[in-house]
Amino acid sequence: MTDSDPRDRLFTETKASGADFVFDETVAAVFPDMIERSVPGYPAIINMIQLLTERYAQPGSTLLDLGCSLGAATLALARGSSGRGCRVIGIDNAPAMLARAQSLLAADHPQIEWRLGDIREAAIQGASIVVLNFTLQFLPPADRLSLLQRIHAGLEVGGVLILSEKIAGPDPLADALLIEMHHAFKRANGYSELEISRKRSALENVLVPEPLQAHRQRLAEAGFVRADPWFQCFNFVSLVARR
Repeated sequence: MTDSDPRDRLFTETKASGADFVFDETVAAVFPDMIERSVPGYPAIINMIQLLTERYAQPGSTLLDLGCSLGAATLALARGSSGRGCRVIGIDNAPAMLARAQSLLAADHPQIEWRLGDIREAAIQGASIVVLNFTLQFLPPADRLSLLQRIHAGLEVGGVLILSEKIAGPDPLADALLIEMHHAFKRANGYSELEISRKRSALENVLVPEPLQAHRQRLAEAGFVRADPWFQCFNFVSLVARR
């Protein structure tokens, strides 16, 4: 986020109708502020995606950011693979998010390809890195395994999936603590109780979190030989899954 990014105040008025959360023009306009004040450790995750890319990007391979939003992780892939002749692709199904990503990054990073589309239908082949950065959680749970299987099939030997997710706790008490601490993080970043409550209601039918163990079990079922958590803050986790 920069000083020129608009402040997220969507859930004070404009998103107060009780409708489900949508990645529209109003969200795209304030997304950098929203994500930084809502997701603990988000800047660190983006920085580490670049370092992981430096480690795992194979020369001449494809690097995919599925559900790229404004392209922060896509840019990390491009920077981390500099000089290796990789094809970097960002895909999103929200026209407003993709249009803003292109307006922010296309001029300075022409090597990035931007595609509007459903990530469940994206072609995945010859990839050494695939990123799902807080994306899988927005898919219906019934669609998650098939996408992971397609990602596994499209990865080169030695390729990795970087999967970041908001998770549920392993039991009700643990889950309640994680939620409590996440809300405390939001309050510390200037969100009111009303904004927190309204956004939680808007996301309730859109973002479906699962326990960490459910993710690891599904990744194993999809064919990944191991999935190691490398980051966690409260109920936000990122894993590296190896083909």
